[in-house]
Amino acid sequence: MYVVMISPGYPQEIPYFTRALAQAGARVLGVSDQPEGALPPEASRHLAAYLQVPSLQDEDAVVEAVRHWASPVRVDKVECLWEPGMLLAAHLRAALGVQGMTVDETLPFRDKDRMKQVLSAAGVRTPRHARATSAEECREAARGIGFPLILKPIAGAGSADTYRVDGEAQLEETLPLLKHLSEVNVEEFIEGEEFTFDTVCVGGEVAYYSITKYRPHPLIARTNEWVSPQIVMLRDVDAEEYAAGREMGRAVLRALNFQTGFTHMEWFRKPSGEVVFGEIACRPPGARSVDVMNYAGDTDLFAGWAEAVVKGEFTQQFERRYNAAIIFKRAQGQGRIYRTEGLEHLLAKYGEHIVVIDLLPLGSPRRNWRQTLLSDGYLIVRHPDLARALEIADAVGTDLQLYAG
Repeated sequence: MYVVMISPGYPQEIPYFTRALAQAGARVLGVSDQPEGALPPEASRHLAAYLQVPSLQDEDAVVEAVRHWASPVRVDKVECLWEPGMLLAAHLRAALGVQGMTVDETLPFRDKDRMKQVLSAAGVRTPRHARATSAEECREAARGIGFPLILKPIAGAGSADTYRVDGEAQLEETLPLLKHLSEVNVEEFIEGEEFTFDTVCVGGEVAYYSITKYRPHPLIARTNEWVSPQIVMLRDVDAEEYAAGREMGRAVLRALNFQTGFTHMEWFRKPSGEVVFGEIACRPPGARSVDVMNYAGDTDLFAGWAEAVVKGEFTQQFERRYNAAIIFKRAQGQGRIYRTEGLEHLLAKYGEHIVVIDLLPLGSPRRNWRQTLLSDGYLIVRHPDLARALEIADAVGTDLQLYAG
């Protein structure tokens, strides 16, 4: 089986999916705008062939280049796990006559306004929303929706360029920050806890799912540098308190006719108990979340996804033994990291429950915390008891410090 993999080496987790495709028996044909020599070894050594294109953004040129390049073989699948390349993958499937998500099926995953229209029509509770292509349209939408509200890119990923706006004065302050976007989604701000519903599906059926909780709300983490954001994979995903979220997740997948692959959905639970859809992507969650899922269930979801794609089945064994959390650290100060404090104390107290330590080495330039959730490194912890897992995660957040200067 020949599988075209768009962007096989980026973002950071994708090489593991590329490897998994090859290990599942596929001959992986990589396509990206990275030079072949710049590909991570985990990706390059599992590729059967590689095509560098000038830009993945020029979809017509990429489609034509791939059609010519891949013509000696029959391509069976086209896969992409990087959000900006999803529509390109759909156009390539159409050009190569390959089964999989079509352009029409992919659009609701990429266009947040269209996504909510489809789901609202299917009876899913979504935030009130409107599309805006100008400052005046944003003001008009705000008058109709009311404050507080959220402004976000129509085709965004994560919480980049996402702003909470509490009133007209703040709206006027925020609008100039969005000038680089051609259109935005203006939507009702939902007050409540934020969770995810992440799945691996095979033939329209959910073969695996995970529920995670963000601590704190992503917008708080995005706007407060001192925060050490956490993503917590919950062990008891079948608890009654998450039933409405599970049901919503399955309803969303049915409404969007999702068939095979990874999905990442975010949803809210209001203080009243009402659940509200956030958004969904036809890709795995980022920020090392798949690693955390693997540690929570002692499984390999990279291989599970590849098996679903290549063989149309999911045979990975998993046991939900742990609550697992990833905690991202941001150095204090600017410049190069010169000191780390608190790690030895944490290892002495919680060492058996700390399964990954991946911090930037001393001397490394500090990363821009606004541009990457991974920040200056992370720890992954796990424990069967949720309260204990959160205690350890919070200790990492407060006791581990990195300093730059």
